[in-house]
Amino acid sequence: MNTNYLENNHLVLVGKVTSDKKFSHEIYGEKFYIFDLEVPRLSGNADIIPITISERLLEKEDLEIDKKIIVEGQFRSYNSYQNERNKLVLTVFAKDVKFIENQDEEIQASKDFVSNEVTLNGYICKKPIYRQTPFGREIADLLLAVNRAYNKSDYIPCIAWGRNARFAGGLEVGAHLQVSGRVQSREYTKKIGEEEVERRVAYEVSVSKIDLVEDEE
Repeated sequence: MNTNYLENNHLVLVGKVTSDKKFSHEIYGEKFYIFDLEVPRLSGNADIIPITISERLLEKEDLEIDKKIIVEGQFRSYNSYQNERNKLVLTVFAKDVKFIENQDEEIQASKDFVSNEVTLNGYICKKPIYRQTPFGREIADLLLAVNRAYNKSDYIPCIAWGRNARFAGGLEVGAHLQVSGRVQSREYTKKIGEEEVERRVAYEVSVSKIDLVEDEE
């Protein structure tokens, strides 16, 4: 079993701050904040990704709206108990942040990193759902359990396309995978009454590469 937790779950985002930071929680006297990061796509659209960051990473410089940064960290999940139901909440946990001060640094950053890249090593914990759109596009939904320190796990929704979807659709619960892709945000509507709908945002990994890991006996 892979117990290098940084390798199990590694992510790099390059984008700009689009919200003020808000207090999230405190652990052993260390305060954590959350803010939104806009990460551009090649299509010209953008994903708005929630980032959780320690006050320690903001000792030298504070976050400002429109400030461009590089975030290195992990894609994590936790359960939030709301309206008598558990809800899976996803966030990027920042391990390091670099502030981009000028255009030259931004150009160099775009060369050093893909603007949105995540690698996960984990186990399928729910039977994948394979489907086709009315136009014949193949899609598979996966839920990956990624081990974290102190016997914790992150449960990360992933979506695969095309031949990756066909491959994933045939996998069973417990299969050990390594996937690469990007974190994406996706708006959808949820019916909450007879005539009322609510706009929500889902976060997931859009998979570009998927490999089956052979565990040692």
